[in-house]
Amino acid sequence: MTIKTNYGAYPLGNKDAVENFNGNQLVYFAWDDHLGLGTAFAFPFPPEMPFAALKGEVLPNVCGAHPDFEKIVWSTATWILDGENFIPDESKNLIENGIGHKSLLRLKTPGLTGYKGSGS
Repeated sequence: MTIKTNYGAYPLGNKDAVENFNGNQLVYFAWDDHLGLGTAFAFPFPPEMPFAALKGEVLPNVCGAHPDFEKIVWSTATWILDGENFIPDESKNLIENGIGHKSLLRLKTPGLTGYKGSGS
């Protein structure tokens, strides 16, 4: 069935389907209690990217300017993947860690609650 709008036929299809990202997949990332960085970032990552590269290369470039970033104690940091507690294996890639297209990966850093405790 064709759906009609005031502007003609409604375009069918999912514009953000994984097939439209040239071999990459969208991964959303948010750092809890650090809303000054904005809402979740969206990245087109290759599924074969090692989790260690996400943590060691991407996050410092995206979040490194925040004064809390250098204070992260990675051994106490926790991760949430698509609403579930998650322990990543840094030696494995995103897909092997269960991080799929349009997954939301959240970082929680105990004791760090944004700039001067503001949540920003």
